[in-house]
Amino acid sequence: MDTLTLFNTAVQFRNNAFVPAEGNGSRDGTMAWKILSAHNTGSPDGGLLRIRFDAMASHDITYVGVIQAARTGGMEAFPLPYVLTNCHNSLCAVGGTVNGDDHAFGLSAARKYGGEYVPPHLAVIHQYMRERYAGGGRMILCSDSHTRYGPFGTLAVGEGGPELVKQLLGKTWDVSRPGVAAVCLKGTPRPGVGPQDVALALIGATFGNGFLKNKILEFIGSGIAALPMDFRSGIDVMTTETACLSSVWATDGAVRDMLAALGRPDDYKELAPDGDAIYDCAVEIDLSAVEPMIALPFHPSNAFTIRAFNENVGDLLRGVEKNAKEQWGFAPDLTSKLVNGCLRVDQGVVAGCAGGLAQNIRAMRSILRDKTAGVPLSVYPASQPMALALTRDGTLADLMAAGVTVRTAFCGPCFGAGDVPPSGGVSVRHTTRNFINREGSRPGEGQSAFVALMDARSIAATMAGGGFLTAAETAEEPGFSQISFDLSPYTVRVYYGTGKPISQEKLVMGPGIADWPEMRPLPGDLTLTVAAALYDPVTTTDELIPSGETSSYRSNPQKLASFTLSRRDPGYVGRCGEIGFGSAVVALRPGDGSAREQAASCQRVLGGVANIALEYATKRYRSNLINWGMLPFEWPELETARPAVGDTFEIKGLRAAVENGRETVPAVWSGGGKRKEITLCLPGLTEDERGIILAGCLMNLR
Repeated sequence: MDTLTLFNTAVQFRNNAFVPAEGNGSRDGTMAWKILSAHNTGSPDGGLLRIRFDAMASHDITYVGVIQAARTGGMEAFPLPYVLTNCHNSLCAVGGTVNGDDHAFGLSAARKYGGEYVPPHLAVIHQYMRERYAGGGRMILCSDSHTRYGPFGTLAVGEGGPELVKQLLGKTWDVSRPGVAAVCLKGTPRPGVGPQDVALALIGATFGNGFLKNKILEFIGSGIAALPMDFRSGIDVMTTETACLSSVWATDGAVRDMLAALGRPDDYKELAPDGDAIYDCAVEIDLSAVEPMIALPFHPSNAFTIRAFNENVGDLLRGVEKNAKEQWGFAPDLTSKLVNGCLRVDQGVVAGCAGGLAQNIRAMRSILRDKTAGVPLSVYPASQPMALALTRDGTLADLMAAGVTVRTAFCGPCFGAGDVPPSGGVSVRHTTRNFINREGSRPGEGQSAFVALMDARSIAATMAGGGFLTAAETAEEPGFSQISFDLSPYTVRVYYGTGKPISQEKLVMGPGIADWPEMRPLPGDLTLTVAAALYDPVTTTDELIPSGETSSYRSNPQKLASFTLSRRDPGYVGRCGEIGFGSAVVALRPGDGSAREQAASCQRVLGGVANIALEYATKRYRSNLINWGMLPFEWPELETARPAVGDTFEIKGLRAAVENGRETVPAVWSGGGKRKEITLCLPGLTEDERGIILAGCLMNLR
């Protein structure tokens, strides 16, 4: 059979196979629905769900903004467990002391409001939550898009910071009942194939066609038993790149053993769908047919088998060059990296919540044992307890002897703040994304580098082969033995203050931390002026507000806003200054990628009031717009109409339209010397969302 098979109709799973759904089945029988309904405080009929989470987490480029907004809204204590980790800005030095100031703020906030604070270098956010909070039947919300703890039986959601603010202010996460897609795993992975290979195969087959967009993935099937927990987590965390909403897996003895090793045996819960459960669609993956994969710039869905890549390397690299020229205006020379028809890379990185897991690092050890890494290779274990176990069993010592540099737990290589290659360099990485700028390049200034995503196993094989791209097809996987977790690094360093607020504690406000500026409520009538018009197939949040060094300014809304669209449209900020209140961004499908709310809030700080889109790439970006008081307009004719920078949209009676719940709004579009009456759409706004937009932003609600 093929590696993946898609079923685009309602199905049930019977006798280890998908069959057409029968009328006597139930959509309430999925694991996803059971967890959602247990956390739903809204209507029990499954219409609009109003969810309260069991726990939340943020890292150090989001928690300052979340807490600042929540205290503006009247928060006096964290009403649920809230973990503040420090894994994104821990190695940045741009901006003077601001990163350390953010960390000091985080610790003081954990003390004042009763939270949990994880100091820098101890763990990346998702590994910490796996180790300390994920458990059967739970729901966890984090202000990071790769929030996925499905293998533990936890339905976790990544959203922009305002959705966490809502939880802190006693409100709910509101969502229409999502579709559920079954992902059936069969067979056993072949030697040399790792979780990133399975994930890239899934992403490549489903992202471009929107097959899994905004659905919850439910992993089932006999193939799960063949996968250790790290392998499952490595697949799971990458499901974000399919544009799905969340994920959950059937649980088994491996989950029980992992939670016991973490000292939390009581958090295990057996999860399985009912026998008559109906799924909206399904994917079947034959693990034994998955080959080593590579995702070429500039998206994880640009995926090929390494075999196919090596057979067509020149044509595929020229395709990347053409894409870069068309979308970003620079012409890389990737084919110059070919030596005798084979791509030679400049660097390898294995890091973060996807790559830096024990099983991946142990597999690298078996491949590189008694060999030398031919080009620079860095490994970042995802937590100190994990690094401690890999130190004690000799894994890290053997890797260091092979020339691998071992780093502390850090997310930087995923977003361009660590292991930046030289201009023109090619880096192969087992991380989460390979968007433009994710490796630190600035094409507008003549600096460009390129990330290809691969599994740690093929990265190790490539390094052992002198840097020439090589699939780990013959590598034997080490035994699936459970590592022994010694949690003492947490015991002696983490601040555990959940449920113990110290109200008299003073927040530590460094000079780089600033309050949010005042946000104006929605006026009765409005004229929008287009400040940026983007007609790429998809616009990522990295383009809307760059990652990397700008992370140092995430605690200062005004300073950060000066970087808005700086690498995609450098004139945008100046135009907003000329327009004042009422600017708009026009884009076909904005918001793929990160959950960062700053992609929306920076527009708002500069006077932005709306986006006009054909559709939104993710729910979380649309939610960010709404929570910052911006109108998420949709316009079905956008792709053919293509308004330009400087065009205007005059909208009479806008406030009344929003108040009355109207889903269409008449407008007059003026541009190029012409005026045309059109209809803009505002579909699916809830009553609460309309209230936020009318007030000007979530913080303005009292």
